[in-house]
Amino acid sequence: MNQLSHHILASFTSLRVVSLRLSHSTSFIATNSHSPPSLLRFSFRSFSIRAMASHIVGYPRMGPKRELKFALESFWDGKSSAEDLQKVAADLRSSIWKQMSDAGIKFIPSNTFSCYDQVLDTTAMLGAVPPRYGWNGGEIGFDVYFSMARGNASVPAMEMTKWFDTNYHYIVPELGPEVNFSYASHKAVNEYKEAKALGVDTVPVLVGPVSYLLLSKPAKGVEKSFSLLSLIDKILPIYQEVLAELKAAGASWIQFDEPKLVMDLGAHELQAFTHAYSALEASLSGLNVLVETYFADVPVEAYKTLTSLKSVTGFGFDLVRGTKTLELIKGGFPSGKYLFAGVVDGRNIWANNLASSLDTLNALEGIVGKDKLVVSTSCSLLHTAVDLVNEPKLDKEIKSWLAFAAQKVVEVNALAKALAGQQDEAFFSANAAAQASRKSSPRVTNETVQKAAAALKGSDHRRATNVSARLDSQQKKLNLPILPTTTIGSFPQTMDLRRVRREYKAKKISEQNYVEAIKEEINKVVKIQEELDIDVLVHGEPERNDMVEYFGEQLSGFAFTANGWVQSYGSRCVKPPIIYGDVSRPKAMTVFWSSMAQSMTKRPMKGMLTGPVTILNWSFVRNDQPRFETCYQIALAIKDEVEDLEKAGITVIQIDEAALREGLPLRKSEHAFYLNWAVHSFRITNCGVEDTTQIHTHMCYSNFNDIIHSIIDMDADVITIENSRSDEKLLSVFREGVKYGAGIGPGVYDIHSPRIPSTEEIADRISKMLAVLESNILWVNPDCGLKTRKYAEVKPALSNMVAAAKHLRTKLGSAQ
Repeated sequence: MNQLSHHILASFTSLRVVSLRLSHSTSFIATNSHSPPSLLRFSFRSFSIRAMASHIVGYPRMGPKRELKFALESFWDGKSSAEDLQKVAADLRSSIWKQMSDAGIKFIPSNTFSCYDQVLDTTAMLGAVPPRYGWNGGEIGFDVYFSMARGNASVPAMEMTKWFDTNYHYIVPELGPEVNFSYASHKAVNEYKEAKALGVDTVPVLVGPVSYLLLSKPAKGVEKSFSLLSLIDKILPIYQEVLAELKAAGASWIQFDEPKLVMDLGAHELQAFTHAYSALEASLSGLNVLVETYFADVPVEAYKTLTSLKSVTGFGFDLVRGTKTLELIKGGFPSGKYLFAGVVDGRNIWANNLASSLDTLNALEGIVGKDKLVVSTSCSLLHTAVDLVNEPKLDKEIKSWLAFAAQKVVEVNALAKALAGQQDEAFFSANAAAQASRKSSPRVTNETVQKAAAALKGSDHRRATNVSARLDSQQKKLNLPILPTTTIGSFPQTMDLRRVRREYKAKKISEQNYVEAIKEEINKVVKIQEELDIDVLVHGEPERNDMVEYFGEQLSGFAFTANGWVQSYGSRCVKPPIIYGDVSRPKAMTVFWSSMAQSMTKRPMKGMLTGPVTILNWSFVRNDQPRFETCYQIALAIKDEVEDLEKAGITVIQIDEAALREGLPLRKSEHAFYLNWAVHSFRITNCGVEDTTQIHTHMCYSNFNDIIHSIIDMDADVITIENSRSDEKLLSVFREGVKYGAGIGPGVYDIHSPRIPSTEEIADRISKMLAVLESNILWVNPDCGLKTRKYAEVKPALSNMVAAAKHLRTKLGSAQ
């Protein structure tokens, strides 16, 4: 077994950073079983907040080299034990705490580490386990925990949806009046004690009780009108038990994350915050309490409610995305309370403009006082990559413009020191030089691209004929059966496939050998689909590492990392590209592979593209121009690709917009502007194709009901959409009278679970869809791509899906 190496001092781009490197292994030994030297021990009661006050809202969990991912997947595959997994998790936690302690952070969070999701951890803490998982009380273990997250052989997983407007997914609690809450996971207390034993006094973080309920949904069989907030007095006793244990263990600060406060809340919802924190007042006595908000401005009424909570000591605000909150603070901040000022961006990877942040902090210091101002991140660093130290091959100039989580920890502390009169002049000087370099670099700007994107703003790009006329033209050409079957794009990415791509990238195999290997894989995928009798085929995307990274690597204006992984859900990580400059397409990106695949079959072969809004939302985007300008640039690049695919004879082209809903701003007042440019960007990509070319799009894991009219306005010929985990929530919009004339494929089974659905189960789902959708527009497909699944799961699931479609075709034919 490899050893965990602590505290490797690394130097790069003038940043002095303490960075911990973890071995690329699923199991390793902790080197610190004993308590560290006393110099690492400190207490929040004893340090002087005047000297240096710095805070991190949360930190990435996966590890610098995705150690947690590999440990989780090894455990799920039965290759390692629960003890092995717990060992990896404990080593990662300790390394994070030590890293922050060594960097000088005073408010270090605990209980933000999770083996799947922090909301699921709260569900476990409250004992809110849906009955189908057969839990009979006691401390919740991995078996029940992972069944809730992933499903098991006999029951499906809980719903998963986007965490606010990020690409992180949380497991949605299922609640109702019959839930018997009980204290069933002591994780928060155990991790606080674990850190304390290592000499690090942390701030335990809990998902706040009101946000938890507002992030939940009524369980199956519970009236949709059921008030989730009516459960507040049932869950508060559990929070009181947790607080009592934390207090007894020596905690002096508690952090409640209440991100729902940035949403448009009604008076009843705001009253719930006042009620909850009043009810907790006695339990919070003797503790310093931080309520943390993030991702957007806090509305005026919510700000008044929050800052009037008597039991709360400090308030945390996102001052990167929530610039209007600054005005509220300037207009009045409660005397004697702490302000946790989120000036270091937790959502993006650009180096902080230290001089600008210091100006903001100095202004705030004049309002709240030096003793009461704490420098913080805007939100958890969960949404950034882990450490720039792991990027030795990244372009040096671009690297100087960046800060990953480890570097942001250093930035927070540098600002806190500067605020206390101990400014590190060399550090600030290097930062100013990097800011200037980025502003003036010729590689950032392409005037031709800028002009082309600017010309799009006043126009409305649409196909010439309406969707029903196009569908008629396409049907004559494609001759598809009723309830046509397809998949979303990707097929399983085997170890061999990943090895081939890795060896080609490392120049260990020739281009010819690489092309032959990928061709063989495509041929295999085509044959499998033909044997299964799927109607519209895909090539399986064996040449692609990731649906955004693959395109970004072929577009100008993008940079890439080797280890810039960010958790999406569970063990699934993505490596967002970095958009640093103007975007254009130097040459065709997918035509070679799509044409090859089409030559292998007489059935229609989908050309597979990622849409501009998804490329934007799943990248780290430049912050020196409005997002819509960057999106229009990407749309023009994808438009070129769509038209080249059509010229090459590809008649079905899927332009995935998985992240369209995800980018929707959190405040309703900003929705229309975003949807206008996002939908326009999609239409730009395909406005020039012939009526006979069928344009598909795909969306996943979001609540679409509130944007259904924008989805219709996208004017795609066929949309495939996540549906299976959400109890057909999507279908309710059609039950309520929304007319949809384009093709639609609400997913008939959940690909994020290893469970194989039966033919009868899928047929039942399709029948429910036929109750609200016309049979001539309904498509049959899985929820999402099959990349993360194994062939042993994929083949039987798709076989059952095709059998269900054929059964219902026969049934519909008999009825006619």
